[in-house]
Amino acid sequence: MTTASGAILRLFREQDGFVSGETISRELHVSRTAIWKQINGLRKLGYVIEAVPSRGYYLKSAPDVLSVEEIAAHLNAATIGKHIICLGEAASTNSDAFRLAEQGADEGTVVLADSQRSGKGRMGRVWSSPAGVNLYCSIILRPGGMPNEAPQLTFLSAVAVARAIEQVSGLNPEIKWPNDVLINGNKVAGLLNEMSAETDGINFVILGIGVNLNMTVEQFPADLRNPATSLLLETGRPVSRAAFTAVMLNELDRLYRDFISHGFAPVREEWQRRCNAHGRQLTVSDGGTEIARGIFAGIDGSGALLVQETDGTINRILSGDVRVL
Repeated sequence: MTTASGAILRLFREQDGFVSGETISRELHVSRTAIWKQINGLRKLGYVIEAVPSRGYYLKSAPDVLSVEEIAAHLNAATIGKHIICLGEAASTNSDAFRLAEQGADEGTVVLADSQRSGKGRMGRVWSSPAGVNLYCSIILRPGGMPNEAPQLTFLSAVAVARAIEQVSGLNPEIKWPNDVLINGNKVAGLLNEMSAETDGINFVILGIGVNLNMTVEQFPADLRNPATSLLLETGRPVSRAAFTAVMLNELDRLYRDFISHGFAPVREEWQRRCNAHGRQLTVSDGGTEIARGIFAGIDGSGALLVQETDGTINRILSGDVRVL
């Protein structure tokens, strides 16, 4: 998509109605012939644009594409999303973002892909990444601080995803420790935090975010370890991927600025309120072996899970699979 066609799309969003050829020509400093060429180019991409003599052009519908222009139309973030890279296909957006970060990419750079060949999940698992339906996103952050503070940012992204789901769908998602977002007990999103650090500080953190937006039952792998869902399956309505992405980035930007200013405590408090184990019994297993059983007692300042045993002892869990009883 060209800069000119992106500018025309922004005019359509701002005007919310017919936009005259004269207005487009004046704003873009181009001829009517050039405008017609750009309009035809947008139509070939799937945009339905009506042209009416004496009234101008009207955007009737837009395709569900992940493009910089479509996302920017809904974005008001200060840091996250300053630079957006939209790929048709990636091996893994986390791998691409990691490479870009090593090359000096700015904080707030976002890497998106329409599909992934080797999407990364937690503990080396694969994240199913079909084309045209979901959000696969990785964000470069340079928060400073010590390496043991990096896991806190995973909780930040979980809260941002939960907020975005609420705003876009009206659903009430829950968060499962350490990095899943659930709707009605089924997984709708997963987060993966990767880091480059020295012993004395963090170089950068990559926040990987995968959200099932418009995935159908047939598109889920048959060998899923846990039940999964999508916003389409839960609401019966398709979701604009670009609009959802922008809402999520806006929320992540707000949370990140608060995190830099006020630390982990506010995020930790909201995460705990949204946790699916809040006030409930749970078990934690590692490789199929139960390592803890008790009542959810929150997370500590580094994000470790706290489980209160029957004798009152608090177990601090750094990794494992949680099951709420």
